[in-house]
Amino acid sequence: MSASAPPWPDECIGAVSLTFDDGVASQLELAIPLLNRYGLAGTFYVNPRDDYATQLLPWREAAQQGHEVGNHTVSHPCSKNFAFISDNNRKALEEMSLDDIEREIVEAGRRINEAIPEQGPVSFGYTCYQPFVGKGPTRQSYVPVVAKHCVAGRGKGERPNDPRYCDLWYLWSTPCERMTGAELVGVAEQAPAQGRWAILTFHGVNDGHLHVAAADLEELCDFLARNRHRIWTAPVATVAQRVADYQRSL
Repeated sequence: MSASAPPWPDECIGAVSLTFDDGVASQLELAIPLLNRYGLAGTFYVNPRDDYATQLLPWREAAQQGHEVGNHTVSHPCSKNFAFISDNNRKALEEMSLDDIEREIVEAGRRINEAIPEQGPVSFGYTCYQPFVGKGPTRQSYVPVVAKHCVAGRGKGERPNDPRYCDLWYLWSTPCERMTGAELVGVAEQAPAQGRWAILTFHGVNDGHLHVAAADLEELCDFLARNRHRIWTAPVATVAQRVADYQRSL
């Protein structure tokens, strides 16, 4: 790969990654079969709980089909500003230290690797897109912790990632809940238009919180499949490793 050439394979002029958070049932039931039908691979960020050996069985099958099963911590900590954290007396990011969040990431990674040993390095999905622990004078970024343990980290941002300059451990992504198919295609189309890497973030499909309609997701998948000659659609870890090589060559 030369420094003057873009990091995308073949004749592609941009990249897209489809990411799904929280390992919800509708992703197994609807999203993965849909992606498989169109020959696309996505990234699914899961929280491997105490019953992780059983929980991760269907996700191992997804990994064997080419999807990435990524690290989303064990307990999904977020800011105490979220009612599902404060109202349920769950430990919030404001109450955690760097050691606390590192234990979360390491243990989630250990469980995923134990259940899916053939998968190899994975990326991290920031819970609620938030890359900090502590509050006020004790607030610290835990992006360096993610960089220590994962090949990339997916956060939230305003536009697709420039492969020359993006921070691989806090990549920008677009939240896609309740978007129409046309809107999803518009987000994806920014990648080839700008020569960049667009990351789209989903949660539930057809139901659940922050959902997208299956028909709208299918419209996006159909677009990506028809445009695979110019848009490279691949999991976050796969694209990140190629972009890392590209950045080292500059």
